[in-house]
Parts: sequence; C-alpha cells; structure tokens
Amino acid sequence: MDIGRKQLAKVLDHSLVFPTVTDDEVRKGCEIARRFDVASVTVKPCHIELAASLMEGSDVLVGTVVGFPHGIQTTEIKVYEAQDALSRGAQEVDMVMNYGLFLSGRYDYVREDIAAVKRVLGPDIILKVILEVAYLTEEQIVQACQLCEAAGADFVKTATGFAPSGATPEIIRLMRNSVGPSVQVKAAHGVRSYEAALAMLEAGATRCGVRVTEAIMAAWDEKHSGTQ
Repeated sequence: MDIGRKQLAKVLDHSLVFPTVTDDEVRKGCEIARRFDVASVTVKPCHIELAASLMEGSDVLVGTVVGFPHGIQTTEIKVYEAQDALSRGAQEVDMVMNYGLFLSGRYDYVREDIAAVKRVLGPDIILKVILEVAYLTEEQIVQACQLCEAAGADFVKTATGFAPSGATPEIIRLMRNSVGPSVQVKAAHGVRSYEAALAMLEAGATRCGVRVTEAIMAAWDEKHSGTQ
C-alpha cells in the first residue's frame, strides 16, 4: 500500500491523553499536530481550551475523551462530560463503552449510554466509541460494533491505551466487517510505526490514534525521499 503524505497525516489523531501529560507537552503536541496537519489532536478534558486556542486557524480538529479510561461513569455523567467538552471547544469525542456492563449482558443500557452522548453531540460532532478489545472475544467485538452502530456512533475504536493490548490488523478487519459503510474504524494502542499505520489502513481503519506522529511522518519522508 502506498499513501500520499497529506493523506497519511489526515488519518492520524495525535494523542495527548496520558495522565502525566503537562501543559507544556500539550503545547508541543499541538505544534506537532499543526506542523503535520493531522486529522485531530486528542487531549484530556482539562486541556481542551488550551488546545483549542493553539489550533485556532488550522484545520486540525480538537478532540477529547468521555468516560475515560474505563467507561464506568453513569450515562448522566457522560452526557455532562460531552456537554462540557463542547462548551470548551471540543470538535470530536472519543467515548469509552461501558464494557463491564456489556460483559454483564446489559446491552440495552450500553446502547442507550452511547446514544445519549451522540444526541448531545449532534450530527456535526464525530463520536468514536472505544470498545477496549483486549477484554472481548471476537464474537463480543462483532456484537459491540453492531451495538455502537445501532446507537448512532460514527466510529468504533479499538482501545484506550490502558489495557494489555489494542489494535491488530486482524481486529481492525473484524471490526470493519462488523459495521456498515456509515461507521468508520479507528485503530489505537498498537500503532507505533509507519508500517503499523499502513497495516491498519490496509485492514480497514480510517483513523489511527498515535503518540509517534513525528516518527511516522519521518518514515514516510525517508521512504519517499527519492520520488518527490
């Protein structure tokens, strides 16, 4: 698979949600996101306003997280988080599915939990739902993807980065085949190189959550150094 430089950048969500990320690291991360013109920069809720100010005038979206990192908050809290994120300037939301209740068989609750957040966000704000695939069987991944689609999610996403494992090409392919064309797939926790990003894209992902944007783009530049 070959991909253009701009096209590659626009599938990357530059992630700044690790608990120890500081204000200065957000500033540096936003500079990286702006320099490479990635799809979005994903920040903790406490950093939304800082990121929004830094990304003003660019077409890099500011994303944040809801129900992070375990999805255990009540629906009311997740709805409030989403409303608060919008008020602070968030343009995308990555929400963690309540996978504990999903594993309990409480599918109606989990579907409504997602749908309630999507209703708050409306049609113009992308909602990506994180499944945390490390804790699910293949059959459960399929079921969770279909539940997210029924709830109105725009993306299904593999992982938060806080579980033992995340995206693989096989899991991305399974997720892609589990939803219709209106739902996209985001690979996260496992995309640590240019080669890994390409593998996820080939498997059906349209976004990759990464902390190594500079390395991925540098690898593209090196590969194409004699062809530009």
